[in-house]
Amino acid sequence: MIIHIVTAGESLSQLAAEYGVDIRNLAADNGILTNDSLVVGQALVVQIPEVVHTVQRGETLTSIAAAYGITAVALLRNNFWLKGSSRLVTGDRIVISYSDQQKKGSFSTNSYAYPYVNSGLLRSQMPYLTYFTPFTYGIAADGGLVDLNDEEMRRIAEEYGTDTLLHLSTLTEGGGFSSERASMIFQNDAMRERLTDDIMQTVDEKNFTGVDVDFEFISPSEKYDYIQFLQELRLRLNPQGKLLFSAVAPKTYDDQPGVLYEGHDYAGIGAAVNFVLLMTYEWGYTYSEPMAVAPLPSVRRVVEYATTRISANKLFMGIPTYGYDWTLPYVKGGAGAPSISPVEAVNLARRYGANILYDETAQSPWFRYTDDDGRLHEVWFEDARSISAKLALANQFGLYGIGYWNSMRDFPQNWVILNAEYDILNLSLL
Repeated sequence: MIIHIVTAGESLSQLAAEYGVDIRNLAADNGILTNDSLVVGQALVVQIPEVVHTVQRGETLTSIAAAYGITAVALLRNNFWLKGSSRLVTGDRIVISYSDQQKKGSFSTNSYAYPYVNSGLLRSQMPYLTYFTPFTYGIAADGGLVDLNDEEMRRIAEEYGTDTLLHLSTLTEGGGFSSERASMIFQNDAMRERLTDDIMQTVDEKNFTGVDVDFEFISPSEKYDYIQFLQELRLRLNPQGKLLFSAVAPKTYDDQPGVLYEGHDYAGIGAAVNFVLLMTYEWGYTYSEPMAVAPLPSVRRVVEYATTRISANKLFMGIPTYGYDWTLPYVKGGAGAPSISPVEAVNLARRYGANILYDETAQSPWFRYTDDDGRLHEVWFEDARSISAKLALANQFGLYGIGYWNSMRDFPQNWVILNAEYDILNLSLL
């Protein structure tokens, strides 16, 4: 695999010929069209096929996989242009393997999506996921579980052999989030028992592999109550062969101040659950100054601290699949920056003739452009380079997994890089 940085005058057809690859595959792997012009500074993933199979009449993805001693899911991963579909046409060229594709390690993977996710987009990503987590179940005023209409998402995950997790947050019946609901559960034994019973019933009825608890803005005075809740839930889940995950704020030391951090005790939460997701993103966010969403030095500091409190083989490192488009000059408290996908970011640069730059410290691409109304913008996003750097960091520390927030945006390069550089683990039961 090669990451090619576009220079002035280069075209996709020229590069496809130069590297000896199919232009359709090259375009699909990078989320562009075959006739799109390229952007100076744009990163392109180039995969050089080693073994290619031409589909014959009557052949299926399953039969081709069996002939080469691999799985159909592996073929989907090697051919992103299929977008998770097993439908083949006679004459299609299927990549069985790539040259010089030495795996650096392995990860378990997880990603999240809202019920209104585009089903085609979700299918394109599902072959790369160990787990998939519909977002989100909540806590009712009486302590019961606020349900989620996730039937379609769970059905798609099942088609690909991807295991699903029940995501529990402090969502209310009204659709908002309330840390008071968490506090209510901590302080009321009867409500806590009812919530746990509802969770166990839903896990059983919907065949979830486990539960992912994400309680944010926990009061510092209740951080041990939170740990106790997680311990009690694990004692119900694990004997049934079910797993317990928990998401934690991106801390760098024990007594880090701030409402996001003080209620999360890394050592206690790590001991209480099977796996922990580090929410290592949102340094650059809607209302912040323009900056990388997940600058690598900041992510590194969180991982360094986390591995002193939690075993690396329990940790999933969070990776964002989006960026932000800020209007300049930045005004604190002003209108927020909209989030955009990496594909949309490159399209913006193309539309407005911007060159894409790369911040070597943050390990993140960015650019500026002037819109049709004469307003200056600054965009930070993710690309093949930044994803490769983040995966390398997680691998360096021996982390068990990667957690993507989220599957709502198109980002082919992420999945191509992941598959090219790492093996994706299947479910590991207790």
